[in-house]
Amino acid sequence: MSSLRPQAIPVDLKVILVGNPYLYQILYDYEDDFRKLFKVKADFDTEMDASREKMTQMASFIASHSQREGVRHFERTGVARLVEFSARLADHQKKLSTRFNEIVEIIYEADAWANMTGDDLITGEHVKRAIEEKVYRSNTYEEKLQELLAEGTILLDLDGAKIGQVNGLSVLNSGDYVFGRPSRITAVTYLGREGIINIERETKMSGRIHDKGLLTLSGYLAAKFAQKFPLSISASLAFEQMYSGIDGDSASSTELYALLSSLADLPLRQDIAVTGSVNQLGEIQPIGGATYKVEGFFKACTLHGLTGKQGVMLPVQNCKNLNLTDEVIEAVRAGQFHIYPVTTIAEGIEILTGVSAGIEDDEGNYVADTVFGRVTAKLEEYNRLLQQSKSDEDDDE
Repeated sequence: MSSLRPQAIPVDLKVILVGNPYLYQILYDYEDDFRKLFKVKADFDTEMDASREKMTQMASFIASHSQREGVRHFERTGVARLVEFSARLADHQKKLSTRFNEIVEIIYEADAWANMTGDDLITGEHVKRAIEEKVYRSNTYEEKLQELLAEGTILLDLDGAKIGQVNGLSVLNSGDYVFGRPSRITAVTYLGREGIINIERETKMSGRIHDKGLLTLSGYLAAKFAQKFPLSISASLAFEQMYSGIDGDSASSTELYALLSSLADLPLRQDIAVTGSVNQLGEIQPIGGATYKVEGFFKACTLHGLTGKQGVMLPVQNCKNLNLTDEVIEAVRAGQFHIYPVTTIAEGIEILTGVSAGIEDDEGNYVADTVFGRVTAKLEEYNRLLQQSKSDEDDDE
């Protein structure tokens, strides 16, 4: 079937493609014409330094946009609130976000609230109200989880101490809204040689990064306690009441604390939630979503009332990422909620148990009444019983 075949028309133009790095890499690797036609690449960062110059430029942007779009101008408190909101978007205290479309949305909504209250200028209270209302429109799932926590359907201890049990923190993303959720992590240790069993991995509910975190955890245990005798242990780890897939290694230190507690027969504080990745040397590594995790546990604590002892333990490197709400900041200032920055597993286990972690002597031994001393004694007992059991089996044969 014949069709029209128009002749080429000379056109002088420039074509600009905008996309994310993943799409660029796909086109660059698999489309030869893409390399020929698009020779100039420009990366645009999603954040910038929170210097005085950049803050001044942010204020200028707010003023020019308000004038151009005919919205009310901002009072200095309103500008300050927007700068804080920008830092929260960047997830860093010393950075500002360049996601200006989200900032513009807050400008319009703050203007609407100023209009409703009859104010001529947009203040910090108007911006705060706009941010809170935006959260309210998107946090239905979080509110349902809070209800389940309040009525006890989701089990979570916020006081006292228990062996082999610790509160972990995860981040849930519903697209336009991100929030933190606390969950109970439990560990059970017993005689055997099966090693550490990750229940999520066995049921194919965990991702590769989470599995890597567990293997790293196993490497730490072997390096720490299996230098003089084989590491003879069976253990199971589980995220209780988690029925969807999980990924990431930010709970690897939390799982390790639960294991050490079970082996040492030492209870862990339940009024502290834990987050942080661990390496094979026992160093705590930074994680993502620190702000949301702290706020998630704070909300869970406020459901039953703050005791003045509750808090979150996180990697020291993540302190610069915290951009907390006014409510959390005021609770910390009043001593009703606490942030515990840690650098090693030894520091963390001492906070959770109130018992010295222990330091090796010249012969590589630990004092008996320390955490590591108690763990070593338990593992030695496991190894002795397994060797005895094997010897008895050989005698029977």
